Order: sequence, then C-alpha cells, then structure tokens
Amino acid sequence: MAVRLRTSNDTEQRYRWAQTGDINAFFGLMLDNIAGLLLMVGLLTGFGFPAEFAVSAMVPGTALGVLVGDLAFFFLAFRLAKQTGRSDVTAMPLGLDTPSTFGIVLFVLGPSFLQGRAMGLDETEAALRTWHIGIWCVVMSGLLKLALAPFTEWVRRVVPRAGLLGSLAAIALVLISFLPLTEILGHPLPGMLALVIVLTALLGRIPLPGRTPGTLGALIVAGIVFYLMCALPGTGYEFPTAPQWVEYFPSQWMEAWQFKWIAAWDDALAYLPIAVPFAIATVVGGVDCTESAAAAGDRYDTRTVIGVEAIATLLAGFSGGVIQTTPYIGHPAYKAMGGRAAYTLGTALLVGSAGLVGYFAWLNAYIPAPAVYPILVFVGLEITAQSFLATPRRHYPAVAMACLPALAFLAMNLPGRMFGDGALMEAGIGPGTLQDKALAENIKTMSMLSSGFILTSLLWAWSLAAAIDRRLMLAAKVMLLAAVMTLFGIIHSPLAGNQLFMPWGPESWGNLVLDEENRRRVLEFAAGYFASAILLAAWSFYGRVGDPIIDEHEHDVVVHV
Repeated sequence: MAVRLRTSNDTEQRYRWAQTGDINAFFGLMLDNIAGLLLMVGLLTGFGFPAEFAVSAMVPGTALGVLVGDLAFFFLAFRLAKQTGRSDVTAMPLGLDTPSTFGIVLFVLGPSFLQGRAMGLDETEAALRTWHIGIWCVVMSGLLKLALAPFTEWVRRVVPRAGLLGSLAAIALVLISFLPLTEILGHPLPGMLALVIVLTALLGRIPLPGRTPGTLGALIVAGIVFYLMCALPGTGYEFPTAPQWVEYFPSQWMEAWQFKWIAAWDDALAYLPIAVPFAIATVVGGVDCTESAAAAGDRYDTRTVIGVEAIATLLAGFSGGVIQTTPYIGHPAYKAMGGRAAYTLGTALLVGSAGLVGYFAWLNAYIPAPAVYPILVFVGLEITAQSFLATPRRHYPAVAMACLPALAFLAMNLPGRMFGDGALMEAGIGPGTLQDKALAENIKTMSMLSSGFILTSLLWAWSLAAAIDRRLMLAAKVMLLAAVMTLFGIIHSPLAGNQLFMPWGPESWGNLVLDEENRRRVLEFAAGYFASAILLAAWSFYGRVGDPIIDEHEHDVVVHV
C-alpha cells in the first residue's frame, strides 16, 4: 500500500507505509505489549490481588494508552514522510514502560493493596483503593511529562549522542537482550531454535523459504517444537491452561471517568515520590529514542514525541490505567526489519482491542514465551550496534561507560528478587541481616548505583564525552548536576523503589526524610560528584589542556539501516 508524496523538486514518490517487514515489526511490538499487560496482572496476583479486578479495571485503560499512542505515531509517520518526501519513513514504536511495570506493581500497587488489607478493608475495597492510587500515579506522571515536553528538543541538542545513545545501549543490553535469555534458555530446545531463526533471518538477512518473515518463522517452528515437547512424557513441558472467558466490555474501567479516584489523593501522596522517577526516566528515554530514530534517518521532533507519550499516559490514567506508556527504544531495529507505519497501526488495534475486550489472556496462554522472546534479543543487539555506529569513534569509551550502571542493575536483579521473596521477608532476612558485612555493604552500594541507572548512564557518558572533547568546564557542570540529583534521590536513591526524598527535613515528612545511615551514604555520593566538579573546573584553567580531539574522518554520522 502506498500514498503519493510530492518532494521539493516536484517529483512524485510513494510512501510505502505497509511493507512485508511490517509483519516482523508487528509481531515484535505487539507481543512485547501483550507480555507487559500479563506481567502486570501476574505480579499483582502474587500479592493476593484479585486477577478479575485487575483485568476488568486496570488493564483496559492501560491498553487504551497504547492504542492512542501508537495511532498518533502512525499518523506522525505520514506527516514526516510528507515533509521530507521520503518513502521509507518508519513510525516510532510505543508501548508499556517495562521498568514501570515492575516498579509500580512491586513498590506501589502491591504494597498499597497489602496496606489496605492491614487496615481491615475487604479484598474488593482494598483493590479499589489500590486502583485509585495507581490512577493518581499515572495521571501525575502524564502531567509531569507534558510539562517537560517543551524542553526536550533543547536536551537533545545539548546532550551529546554518546550520552543519549549510551544510556540507550545500556537499556538494550540489560533489559531487552539479556533478561529474556532466562526465559529462552529455560526452554532451550524451542528457545534456541527461535533465537537462531530470528538472528539469522534479521541480522544475517538470509530469507526463510517462501520469504516467510523471521519472527513469524520463529513463532511457527519454535511453537511446533514447544507443543511437541508438551506431548512427550517426562520433558517437564506442560500444555497451557485455557483462561476463563469473562465479559469485560463494558466493565469497571469506565468507572474511572466518574473521578471517584480524586478522593484518594491523601493515600496516593505517599506513593508519588516512587512514581515520579519512572516518569522522568521515560522522558529521558523518549529523548534517547528520538535521537536513535534520527540516527537511523527519521528525524522526529522530540517535543512532539514526548507530548504524544504524555497525552497517551494521561488518557490511560483517566481511563483507569495504572502503567504509563513510553516510546520504545527499538526504532532502528524495526526499521532494519523493513517496518514502516503499518506495524504501529496493527499493534494499536490489536493491543487496544485485546485490553478492552479481554482476549489478550488467550494470546498469552497459547503463544510460548521462548518462541517470541528472541525478537527482544534482536532488538537489543540492533540498538546497541546503532548506538556505536551513530557516535563519533572518539566517544566509544563514553558509550561503553554508560553501560556500567546498567550492569549494576543487572547484578542486583536476582538478589533483589530473592530478598523480596515472601519467605525471606517473613523470616526477617535481608541484606542488613547478612553475617558478611562487606557483602552487605557491596549489595547496598550496588543497589544505589543501579537506582535511576538510566539517568546515571546518561550523565556519566555526557561527562566523559565532554572530557574527551577537552570541554572540562562542561564536564564539571554535568558532575554538579549529578550531585544535585543525588541529594534528592533522582539517582542513587537508597530507598526501595528508587523513591525520592529530602536529605533534611522535619520528622512530620515521614518517609521523605532519610535515616542517619542512608543520609551518610547519599551525602558521600553527592560529595564525590561535587569534588569531581571542582577538580574538573580547576583543571580547565590549566594552560596545556589542548585542542579538542578530532576523529580522522570526523562527520555527523547518520546511519540508514
């Protein structure tokens, strides 16, 4: 399918908004979002939260945000194609924010539900209170993103690509490429087959018989093998259980528009410091994504991208959604698949209808995870490669350095989940109860390094890139900014859920004020940044700093993949 465009020299081109590659891209983006919805429900039920309430009240609004956002990006692709006269424009992808899915459920929704039960509320009343707190968190996140949107294009101009794309590479390697491997290799026979098919077809560009898209081919082959393993005795594989069909539409989610959740402001206030950092992270991620798309040849306006993200998040909240939407960082990968705009349209319609009607549970039940997770590995690898290709060679160490805070997040993933297990928590076992005090101290340090790692990655890479360019005063300013962010927990928060705080304040502020031990840690982190800023600023006056390093073939790299 195509739409005629007229370029500046009056020659007609055709915007081919629907290509074969959109099938690959659709499966990747759609399955990622469906998995996110079910992850949310699964994590909630682990707290004893009623699954039917989550599906009928929380999921529809959350999916509606994806519907609105991806439709908007679909039309933005047409506008960019018309403005540039190019026929190969790829739409920006949008979906549920994965870090928020984990963070909001584990540190806001789950604890607030348990708190409601401890207050003597029955299951339904506690679920309703939790829902209203979640709505407040998403609405406030949307308002914050809307307020920050006008300034994002300036951020994109000021921060070097090593900072923006370096933090992107860190997310790609840790969250998108590595973590899915546990599910893929947990079922190694179908998982490895799917991984080999996806990487060979999409990275090696070797077509499957009948020119079957790589993602679809992996789903078919690995799916068949998975169900064959289910049929064989003694393999440990089990056929999935069919979900119970429930009539979801119209359902409880529409009650959000009665605005009864406004009365829950006092309950929600204690949880907003946890939600705000996730909103800030998606703004930074949105800037990263826009820069990544520009490096791949599609120059969207950053303010518009963040504005769409903010409005989609707001509509999700007003409709009862509890997880924010965000631009996905896989634009170069979807472009490499041959995706144009149809894949976002298909994702919007399927995820939106699946959430509103409720049939998404059937998709998740019968599509084996090891058959679809390899697409995430491909997306992560493609983004990481793009981050280096679109960055000046002299800044490669800065991109690599941006990955270090993400590695801390990865290192804390398993012990964090272990110490959060109900059995250990009931037994009073945590990092502070370990006999090896050095180990406990290392875990605490690693936890602080991983807290807000997206922003930390950006700041570290930005500062190092500035130093490489002999701009020591700029590097000092970045270090000073990091010190200020540390003082309020935007990065390096020692509190659960990356919670913001005040370093000093009256006891009436409760959890917003740090205890003595955590205050000591935070102040020393901030002092380290502050001292580094003074050092770099003084160093900048040294007469032998020299001229900036210039790459042998210096140019503004734009890579079309």
